[in-house]
Amino acid sequence: MTFKLGLTGSIGMGKSTTAQLFAEAGCAVWDADAAVHRLYEEGGAAVSPMEALFPDAISGGSVDRAALRGIIGRDAEALTQIEGVVHPLVRDDRAQFAEMTEADITVFDIPLLFETASEADMDAVVCVTVSPELQEKRVMERGTMTREQFLAIRDKQMPNAEKCARSDFVIQTDTLEHAGQQVHDILGQIRKRMTDA
Repeated sequence: MTFKLGLTGSIGMGKSTTAQLFAEAGCAVWDADAAVHRLYEEGGAAVSPMEALFPDAISGGSVDRAALRGIIGRDAEALTQIEGVVHPLVRDDRAQFAEMTEADITVFDIPLLFETASEADMDAVVCVTVSPELQEKRVMERGTMTREQFLAIRDKQMPNAEKCARSDFVIQTDTLEHAGQQVHDILGQIRKRMTDA
């Protein structure tokens, strides 16, 4: 039975890099965003139910994410309907992964962990964090969105302080070395807890 460690954090906080550090330390890593991509591609479990709801969002047998964004922009109810399809499928994908893995600790990289009440399925939760200044600097350096888009996304997410307060562990991702040390310490604590149990 694998130990389920939820990993979350707001945009630009270093979650993907931290997930990689956990993988390098011998953990299995499941990525919620990658699961959604699998569900949306041709033959994916989300394609038929999405086609029933939004035929315009299907292109070449797969779900077109850009078309979905357009639909969400026009229809206030669309996001709730989409989440109604996707969240249960993502949850099933995650459960299957947990069942199949042979790793002692599995990290579940879930951006909306608290927002989807997924913490209930975890044995512990870790949240990544940095200062708001460094968060913004990182996102702007990606060159994929404007400052207005970044602020809109950040303001829609649960406040960072609340995520940190609700987590069992918090990792400061100010430097790669510091984050790596914290990953090592957390895994040490969890493995000790598992052998003591």
